[in-house]
Amino acid sequence: MKKAKVRSKSEEKRQGILASAIEIFCAKGFTKASMDSIAKAADVSKQTVYSHFGNKDDLFAASITQRCNEFRISALPKNILLEPKVALLTFAENFIQLLLSDEGMAIHRVCISESQSNPKVSQLFYAAGPEQVIKQVAQLLASYNEQGLLKINDAQLAAIQFLSLIKGEAVMRREYNTELQINASDIESYLKSSVELYLCGYGYQEL
Repeated sequence: MKKAKVRSKSEEKRQGILASAIEIFCAKGFTKASMDSIAKAADVSKQTVYSHFGNKDDLFAASITQRCNEFRISALPKNILLEPKVALLTFAENFIQLLLSDEGMAIHRVCISESQSNPKVSQLFYAAGPEQVIKQVAQLLASYNEQGLLKINDAQLAAIQFLSLIKGEAVMRREYNTELQINASDIESYLKSSVELYLCGYGYQEL
């Protein structure tokens, strides 16, 4: 039996710093979050934080990247990736879970609130999060086009269309904190319908 990979103490500290960082950034915002407070929350020295991440910008980007990596397309089982309908629906369900989470909403609000006074925060977030997600989806869609499963001329555009379609009303209501929120069952129905509509638009024919 293959032994589970054991993390080194250095890697454990790194993961602890990232977990504490995302928590502090969500609670205080980028500007008010300090390396001192993150080190304290992670129970390490500030020097240890700097040894893993050169500055607060790098730490913020790394914490966003790690969170998004948990939902990356390449993490899906290969048998799921072989079937466009299953792959896109599975990704959509995982992605909207991230968007609707308290953490996802908190980071979104941090970026919006600081976008004018400190635009680099939004730039860091976009480069580490949305930009990478778009790239991954585009690569998957391009592979389906090469296999003749979909008819896509511009994979980048198709990826943006797909991600925008996923968000739907549920994310808008969560962002604006409306009294009425979309329940899980309705979200699931919406995603299934949207994936079918999307695939139909790009010439998919289910076998």
